[in-house]
Amino acid sequence: MSTLKKRSWAEPFKIKMVELIKMTTREQRLKAIKEAGYNTFLLRSEDVYIDLLTDSGTSAMSDEQWAGLMLGDEAYAGSRNFYNLEAAVKKYYGYKHVIPTHQGRGAENILSQIMIKKGDVVPGNMYFTTTRLHQELAGGIFQDVIIDEAHDSENPHPFKGDIDLQKLNALIKKHGAHKIPYVCVATTVNLAGGQPVSMQNLKELRKLTHKHGIKIMLDMTRIAENAYFIQQREKGYEKKSVAAIVKEICSYTDGATFSGKKDALVNIGGFLALNDTEKFEEASNLVVVYEGLHTYGGMAGRDMEAMAIGIEESVNDDHMKARIGQVIYLGEQLQKAGIPIVLPIGGHGIFIDAKKFLPHIPQNEFPAQTLAAELYIDSGIRSMERGIVSAGRNAQTGDHYYPKLELVRLTIPRRVYTQAHMDVIAESVEHVYENRKKIAGMKMVYEPKYLRFFQARFKQKPAAAKKAG
Repeated sequence: MSTLKKRSWAEPFKIKMVELIKMTTREQRLKAIKEAGYNTFLLRSEDVYIDLLTDSGTSAMSDEQWAGLMLGDEAYAGSRNFYNLEAAVKKYYGYKHVIPTHQGRGAENILSQIMIKKGDVVPGNMYFTTTRLHQELAGGIFQDVIIDEAHDSENPHPFKGDIDLQKLNALIKKHGAHKIPYVCVATTVNLAGGQPVSMQNLKELRKLTHKHGIKIMLDMTRIAENAYFIQQREKGYEKKSVAAIVKEICSYTDGATFSGKKDALVNIGGFLALNDTEKFEEASNLVVVYEGLHTYGGMAGRDMEAMAIGIEESVNDDHMKARIGQVIYLGEQLQKAGIPIVLPIGGHGIFIDAKKFLPHIPQNEFPAQTLAAELYIDSGIRSMERGIVSAGRNAQTGDHYYPKLELVRLTIPRRVYTQAHMDVIAESVEHVYENRKKIAGMKMVYEPKYLRFFQARFKQKPAAAKKAG
């Protein structure tokens, strides 16, 4: 039996440039969060020490990507950078057609308009905020068909992003296949805690939808992370590369929306990919209305070049091992401290279970929003709420949606922070946890009509305000 100690891993890159970040006092942070209405989205970035708000557009680009910016062909029509991006999409994802958009939600908007009719039902493996809104604005009704295990933060199921085929079958029987334009599959599932979908589930889903003539549309924003989990957890894939697994995932679908600001390691940009030529032509026409010409779609040529390079870098096995490894490291530190987090540890961040962290705060007093504010006050770490505020309201009744998961997301940007930053984060969360009984909830004092979590404002309940002072 081998007695060799497990060896440490390190990032597959070296740091070539640094950006100084601002250190603040507790008093400065109290002032900043109050001015922001206790909404971390409304903080100024210069007042943030470690920014874990999102991994969207916040990654560090490589030297090759920066070099690619200098090769930008800024022609209004037919930029060579578009053709480089198109070639990368075909090579690594296998889709026939690609339409660039300014970011992922631009692709969601166009897909919803060309696919959804009023009264259609759109099943998906848990909602995502912008995705569901575009589906609803197009007249569709979102239906969650994710497996039940996804709604239990402590359940160790390795593929909590899987679609429950029985739930989907029941929807098909109830509404008829003609009322289901497509099944929306997210890889990974953000609001479940960055949880992956298994290849077996995708194969079974493809078989079921093919039988009924229903399309599968992929939200492939974090597809490389999903592929890594398949490689690590699913039998038969342990010797396959992330790149090969990514392409196989796409092969079971009919198209995809993509935010290049995540896996592809760029600061802006996305695309809609389709195999159906007729739908592609319809989408190409709409992109001119909402985004820009079909060969730039709201992106500069330099951004398309950086994305084409980033797509290739994203499926590198060493890169993905280090990316997920950093997230797992932080998660394990929090587990050691007894912090309730979503398990298994997901791909793009650690999700703290705010209901278990702050059990004395009822959900209608926004425990996750409260916890995100408290973490910022403690150490200058900016996280985000993924719970009742993000879920929004029922358009018909006006009532809050009450998701089972009330989470605070510590989202790790790619290639940005070091292991020392992870230790600082863990220590801050632990300190807030030790003092959690002193924390009271909040009330919402301003609520925008759409996607309220971005701009809503809050006030501390009197007891919390007194103790914070």
